[in-house]
Amino acid sequence: MNMKNLRIILGAMVLAGGVASPHLGQILPEYPAMAPGMLSIWLCALSLLITGYDVLWRALKNILRGAVFDEHFLMSVASIAAFVIGEYPEAAAVMLFYQIGEYFQDYAVDKSRRSIAALTAIRPDRAFVVRDGKVREVPPEDVAVGEYIEVRPGERLPLDGVVAEGVSFLDTSALTGESVPREVLPGSEALAGSVNTLGLLRLQVTRCAGDSAVSRILRLVEEAGNKKAKTERFITRFARVYTPIVTVSAFLLAVIPPLLLGGGAAWGEWVRRGVIFLVVSCPCALVISVPLGFFGGIGAASRQGILIKGGNYLELLARTSVVVFDKTGTLTKGVFNVSAVHPAQGGVSEAELLALAAHAEKFSCHPISCSLRTAHSGSCCDCVRLTGAREISGKGVSITVDGEAVLAGNSALLRDEGVSGIAEECAASDGGTIVHVAAGGTYSGHIVISDELKADARRTIQELKAAGIKKTVMLTGDTQSAGQKAAADLGVDEVYAGLLPADKVAQVERLLAEEQTGGKRGTVAFLGDGINDAPVLARSDVGVAMGGLGSDAAIEAADVVIMSDEPSRLAKGIKIARKTMVVVRQNIVFSLGIKGAALVLGAAGIASMWLAVFADVGVTFLAVLNSLRLLAGSPIFAGFSSERR
Repeated sequence: MNMKNLRIILGAMVLAGGVASPHLGQILPEYPAMAPGMLSIWLCALSLLITGYDVLWRALKNILRGAVFDEHFLMSVASIAAFVIGEYPEAAAVMLFYQIGEYFQDYAVDKSRRSIAALTAIRPDRAFVVRDGKVREVPPEDVAVGEYIEVRPGERLPLDGVVAEGVSFLDTSALTGESVPREVLPGSEALAGSVNTLGLLRLQVTRCAGDSAVSRILRLVEEAGNKKAKTERFITRFARVYTPIVTVSAFLLAVIPPLLLGGGAAWGEWVRRGVIFLVVSCPCALVISVPLGFFGGIGAASRQGILIKGGNYLELLARTSVVVFDKTGTLTKGVFNVSAVHPAQGGVSEAELLALAAHAEKFSCHPISCSLRTAHSGSCCDCVRLTGAREISGKGVSITVDGEAVLAGNSALLRDEGVSGIAEECAASDGGTIVHVAAGGTYSGHIVISDELKADARRTIQELKAAGIKKTVMLTGDTQSAGQKAAADLGVDEVYAGLLPADKVAQVERLLAEEQTGGKRGTVAFLGDGINDAPVLARSDVGVAMGGLGSDAAIEAADVVIMSDEPSRLAKGIKIARKTMVVVRQNIVFSLGIKGAALVLGAAGIASMWLAVFADVGVTFLAVLNSLRLLAGSPIFAGFSSERR
């Protein structure tokens, strides 16, 4: 128990003695008539000093610095004025309950911070590195990229790496929120913060400690509290204007009516009303509960594997009306397979067409290139001479194979190079991505690459529409037929295909302009996963990066990071954001409503000092409890908690 808690308890005990002391005359008749009354005054004064000396001291220091109008000033003036007009127990109670309210505020803020800061537990403070044939325990910061580390069963991975030896299952729930362990084999990527659940693993480190997945996540969390929402900024500005206005109003309430009405007896009554007005007017409930609500929403989202980079983005996410998706790797698995091979009539065979495409894609890291090389089982890639490899962004590749120019890509690439005879209609019914191939300036045929939808992709669209999202849009660089087939399977409202990264930005800008001209301004959210999505993520109102462990460029450009490959978490994030805004608005309306009513009653002489204390501390306490529902597993978020379990 800290000193502040002891002061609250001691102050409450002394105040209880002060309230009880006037009745000592009934228990101890030998006491002089004035003794119990004087004892009550002294005990109330002592209670006021015990619980509120720090508030009085801060108010004095702020006055000397010129920062007069704050909550410390309001509480100090109210307590001292109440004491001067003879409201001794009430004067001490104002300070006592103010400190109790501060305690609950501190508790709530600490709980919110602990909920988010608990993520730091996923960063291990040691690594077992293999050096000179021996395993040594060192800090993760001392391990270089390329070195090997060992991770025993039950331990967290201290660094990102590739499995060199061993087979195991990794618990990635702390990173992604996914409860099902992920199997890793030699060659599999393993991320820092995961827990090795089965066998001994030896990893080759691929990123230093500062760039690991867990470090990136923690940086996002630490930065989240620094970006205030528009509502938070408004409350801060409101408090700066509101506090001096109510202070002057309380002074005028205490002085003007007695001067106009006359009579010495009126002064005490109107000063009492002014003091009640001051106590009620303290803006603690707004100043504390609103930022706490946003902090609680960010914490609730982080429990679901959704990192929101600040309250401003949470507020924008709550207002989302249009959701735009990238297709490959976001709504689909991004695992491509060759589903059909269509040589041009009178040209090469299917095997030769596939070999040409595999040769052309030899040096490309694109998933489509990998699928072509996998499908081509021949060893010709090792027998031919490949020169002049060139990748054309958004279109395909150009390469020279044994002296012959070969092109592989979309129809725009071949048209740009002057190749004729492109037959797009042949593969229109296949519904996949089409790779056209040309050799020596002659069209050779096309290959259809198919991608599989993610398991929760269709559910994502359904949940977004159930949440009131008015339009879903899919943008893809694939052909129109592939895009339309995926959109039809998913239930997406609009699809735009054959787009380059710049075209995707243009489409998002068009949607933003449409929302600007609409009635109620909604926001446009974009969900993507690749490095080519970074420009669109940055341009949209809310950029959401799919897979927080993927492209660094996408994570940096995004405002929200989903730490798994489940697009359905976007719907959860929107629901959490909207529930958070409901709680914040409830706090604002409740606080202003109760305080407004109490201010009127106090000015009219109907409210007592105890009602004033409730209107300040009680309302603050209730608003804080309301904000804590976001973190305390309240019914609002019970569905999210159960889903994760």
